[in-house]
Formats: sequence, structure tokens, C-alpha cells
Amino acid sequence: MSPAGRPLVEVEGLGKSFLLRRGVGLRRTRRELQAVVGVSFTLDRGETLGLVGESGCGKTTTGRLLLRLIEPTAGVIRFAGQEIQSLPERELRPLRRRMQIVFQDPYGSLDPRMTVEEIVAEPLVVHGVGDRAARARRVRELLDRVGLAAAHAERHPHEFSGGQRQRIGIARALALEPELLVCDEPVSALDVSIRAQVVNLLADLKRDLGLAYLFISHDLAIVRHLCERVAVMYLGRIVELAPKERLYREPLHPYTQALLSAIPVPRPGGRRRRIVLAGDVPSPLDPPRACRFHTRCPHAMEVCRRVEPPLVAARPGHQVACHLHPAPGGAVVA
Repeated sequence: MSPAGRPLVEVEGLGKSFLLRRGVGLRRTRRELQAVVGVSFTLDRGETLGLVGESGCGKTTTGRLLLRLIEPTAGVIRFAGQEIQSLPERELRPLRRRMQIVFQDPYGSLDPRMTVEEIVAEPLVVHGVGDRAARARRVRELLDRVGLAAAHAERHPHEFSGGQRQRIGIARALALEPELLVCDEPVSALDVSIRAQVVNLLADLKRDLGLAYLFISHDLAIVRHLCERVAVMYLGRIVELAPKERLYREPLHPYTQALLSAIPVPRPGGRRRRIVLAGDVPSPLDPPRACRFHTRCPHAMEVCRRVEPPLVAARPGHQVACHLHPAPGGAVVA
């Protein structure tokens, strides 16, 4: 158990680089792709932290690094007070029961050859929990909790809709009674009419089971509905992190302002001033020097091209990595 009052998850300076090799023989080249760079955040028990940003910004990689599904190349990951980034598999295995993932694609994440009962019971089998009869009872309890019938246990994934398949994936993630769920865009592959049902299910599970979520999404409306705090990523780095109402009401980073300006206004005739960013997202193989956003930022200054802005508390509880908003007592040198 972690000390009382300590966050369930603590991430400091997390990084992941992938080495890419191209060509053959003497013409073979090696390049480094920086997928995640210097990411730091905490996650309390029972809290939902939203992780948002454009496709390719490193959200999914961050979630998988947190669970050690991908090995980090830098940084510290603490779960319940214990550092896990370098734990051998034998010591990490018991912790895996306490942290699980819900994948984005409900079609690709379920084995089509297995029945629903086999899919949901698989974590119990792997960790040696209960006998066959106990596992069968547990499967039916889980199916009921996610809104499926016990009779569904004998069917195969192809017999279900996308929303039902995602419910099966959620049931599997809950099998070992975890404390943390990484939800990797769990509704983006679903029909719009089904998304609200799955989001409400996740909200109910969080309330009833006291779960903590790292909720990865590009849908800012869903993030506002489900999350307490929101972290915004750009090109592998967190550029802003704040309580959701403060972030949506007063975003400080120009990238966050542009993202929020794209949210549709939910009333007839309503308008929001749209901020259109220039250019495309740079390649992570060759990211801009200093501030990674300066090539698209409408407020870029000379200092943005020379000095990388650190993620600092510009206001209490509100962190931002931008030279327009230095830490209290700091100064912008243009």
C-alpha cells in the first residue's frame, strides 16, 4: 500500500524514443523518433485525468509506458509509491493485477476464436485466480455489471455490435479488480449513438468501484464530461495541465486555445471564434528546437526559438509550458 495521501500514480520525466533503421548495407541510416519527452504528472485514487491532443502526439504511447506495455527510455514511474519502470517481470507481475487497459479498437482487441467467457476469464486464468466454477461465476457478475446478459458468455465476438464488444473489453479489464484503468480512446471507434452509453458506464464504474482513469481521447466534449483534470500534449510533451473547468474557461497555452476553439457550440446559431493554426504538425523525427509549437504559434517570440519553456505552475494548480506565462517571479526575455 502507498502512504496515506500519496497519489496512486506519479510520473516524472517520462520518455520514449524509437530507433528507426532505413536502407541496407553502407547506405543504412539510423534515426531517433522521440515519441514522448519529459512527461510528468500525478493521478490520485478515484481521479480521472484526461490526456488530449492531436493524433500522433504521444498519448497512447504514454498510456502504454505507464503500464510497462512499452519499456521507457527515461523517467520514473511510481505506482502506489513503488517505482516500477525498472522492475523485473517477476516483481511487476503482481502489480499488473492492479492496473489494466481498455483498448481503442473493440474489433481488434478481442480474440475471434474465443468465447466471451474465455475472453473475460483469461486474466483470472493467467493470474491463477479461483477454480473453473469460481471464474465462471465471476464472468457472469462482470457481464451483468457492464450491461450484458449471462447468456452472452457462450457467444463469440463477431456476434456483437461495436458497443457490446467494448463492454466485453471493459469487463475483461475489471476481472482482477484493478485500481487503475488506462482508457485508450475507448469510444472513438463506436457509433455516435453508442458513445454516450459507454461513457456513462465508465462513469458509473468509477463511482461504484473507486477506479482511477487515465482517459486518452481527442474528443474534448467527452473529456469535459468525464475528467477532473486535463493534460494537453503536443509532439510528445505536455504543454498544459489544469483542472478541467479552469482549462476550458481560461486556457493559457496557444495550442490549447486552438483545440478548444474547434469544439462545436451545442446550441442553434451559437458561434465560437475559431483559431486556425498555420502549417502541419512537425515530424517527431525532426522536431523544432526549443518550443516545439513555435512553428505554428500565432504568438511566437524570439525566445521561443531559442529556449524550451518548462512546464511550470503559472497559477495555483494550473501548469503551462509557454514563455507567455512564466512562473510567478519569472520573466520573459524576448
